[in-house]
Amino acid sequence: MNFDFTDDQRAIKRTARDFLSARYPAATVRALAEDDRGFTDSQWQEIAGLGWTGLVVPEEFGGLGLGAVELVVICEELGYALAPTPFFSSVAATLLLVAAGTAEQRGRWLERLASGEVRGTIALWDEHAGWSPDHSEVEASGGALSATKIAVPDAAAADLLVVAGADGRHYLVETDDPGVEVVSELALDPTRKLYAVTFDGAVAEPLALEPAAIGHAYHTIVTALAAESVGVAQRAMEMAVAYAKERKQFDRPIGAYQAVSHRCAQMLLEVEGARSLAYWAGWALDHEPDAAARAASMAKAYASDAGFRVTASSLQVHGGIGFTWEHDLHFFLKRATANAHAFGDARWHRERVAELSGV
Repeated sequence: MNFDFTDDQRAIKRTARDFLSARYPAATVRALAEDDRGFTDSQWQEIAGLGWTGLVVPEEFGGLGLGAVELVVICEELGYALAPTPFFSSVAATLLLVAAGTAEQRGRWLERLASGEVRGTIALWDEHAGWSPDHSEVEASGGALSATKIAVPDAAAADLLVVAGADGRHYLVETDDPGVEVVSELALDPTRKLYAVTFDGAVAEPLALEPAAIGHAYHTIVTALAAESVGVAQRAMEMAVAYAKERKQFDRPIGAYQAVSHRCAQMLLEVEGARSLAYWAGWALDHEPDAAARAASMAKAYASDAGFRVTASSLQVHGGIGFTWEHDLHFFLKRATANAHAFGDARWHRERVAELSGV
């Protein structure tokens, strides 16, 4: 078995690293984190120009028709750059639309999503309920939707929402519907904007009831998020190692002391473990669908814990400077923590792994 990237995957990774490092230096990330919108149209157009917005869209709808591994490659690099962009939320909505959209819905939206002309997002969390991809308090009667969803990523920048409904049903709602109200929420991670969305009689188009396809889409979404956390952890580890080489105490770099070097070694162990699981899940999604659900939950559980632990350890290596607002490390810690709780935390996914393993 060949565990290496293909030439195309290597090219995608190289292009992503070069593009994101040029477009999202630390000063830009900080400025966008403090901006109400959180991204610019020119940045989005460049991302669309690279074809990323059409990555998971079938070729018949103008997309690239690539797989989960390519998505994992890009999401890892987005996490490494800590890029504030609605890419993840839009591709999540696109995956659900590809999985269960009707022929009319796919024809109306997929080509525009692939080109970057429109953006989507998904609304999952009810105001009074926790995470579950299989249940929601949404009520849709006669095509009219009434609900309040919280922690909806990038909703203000979206043109359509895929809303999780009761009994596994999903609904397509356009954000310019007069029955949709979007209100900004205070988020732990300022590089990913969150909103509360209230639906008051909004027109809702049901997606097809395709449990297996929708499940596969969710597994792809959590794998992509795990990959993003891997990139965040990789960058935080590199920051810690660089600082440990530079900072001196008693005329020696602090990295020469075991208390610091062992911490850095543990970071590497966790980053590589999380990366291996994320890419295995991506491969399983593309080539071994029977293992995909378990692989995705394993990747998300491990990356959730590793993302937080590595960024927190990096902060400890940095000492006092790591706690300051002026240092950029806190942005990585916040993204890692937010990712750890999104789409099921580590405990939820470990329980899922146990269930799927018959434990």
